[in-house]
Amino acid sequence: MRAKTVLDRGSTLLAVTRLSRATALGEALHFFFYETPKVLLLLIGIVFLMGVIQTFFAPERTRALLAGRRLGLGNAMAASLGIVTPFCSCSAVPLFIGFVSAGVPLGVTFSFLIAAPMVNEVALALLLGLFGWKVAALYLGLGLAVAIAAGAIIGKLKMERYLEDWVRAIHLGEATAASGPVATWPERLATGRRHVREIVGRVWPYVLIGIGLGAAIHGYVPEDFMAAFMGRDVWWAVPAAVVLGVPMYTNAAGIVPIVEALIGKGAALGTTLAFMMSVIALSAPEMLILRKVLKWPLIATFIGVVATGILLVGYVFNLVL
Repeated sequence: MRAKTVLDRGSTLLAVTRLSRATALGEALHFFFYETPKVLLLLIGIVFLMGVIQTFFAPERTRALLAGRRLGLGNAMAASLGIVTPFCSCSAVPLFIGFVSAGVPLGVTFSFLIAAPMVNEVALALLLGLFGWKVAALYLGLGLAVAIAAGAIIGKLKMERYLEDWVRAIHLGEATAASGPVATWPERLATGRRHVREIVGRVWPYVLIGIGLGAAIHGYVPEDFMAAFMGRDVWWAVPAAVVLGVPMYTNAAGIVPIVEALIGKGAALGTTLAFMMSVIALSAPEMLILRKVLKWPLIATFIGVVATGILLVGYVFNLVL
């Protein structure tokens, strides 16, 4: 019901402009009007909730909970959590920020950030309905492998120094370390509101810029152009599909019908799914939002590690199916 309300609001705002969704500009504006309130409300809600939750747990306890006692367990837990959170890449960023703010290890947060948009229940349900259980199961296994491995690699690289200073202070517990007497509920709620002011106040312009870029691409990029080379049996088709997909932005529900259309026009399954993964896991708007939280070396490492995993997935699909 809430999604329908937001969708109706997007259509209502578009009606004010007297533009039709049949036009590229109208479709881009509708996308912007639909995504902006959804992402901003989610950002506020998640940051507030994580601020309140943090008053119950010291950062060290939270880190221990998700990091686990064995190598990769925290990454597997975070990636599995991503399956049941059907967020697009930009919508997953608020929870990523909340994890970092709570002191969760950086590599573990990246496993969630990758899995949430790429391997969620919406994507799996649509793939199951369109292509059958074998494709859905292989996508699930390989997608989780990418999320877990990429997060583990980033964690091993010890790149916390490339968090923005204000985020690193929270991550290390310097800004909100739990100490002293047990907080009361008014104090916990006040902490949540303070987190909203500090975090949302810093990142909201990047959210709007990112969604605006995604809206422009969503409205103007043609499907025929992409299908023209995705069906070619050449080694560079998969890398080209990944490079083409990165600047784009949509969620699993939006990209899977496009994937079906591309395959219907002759595109190879692995190449098309690699394109799909890059769109929903490595979107340019997501990078713009993350830039307020992460420094460029960490963003570049994130893109490189995940893109490498997606390339392998594309080649595996083309090889076995």
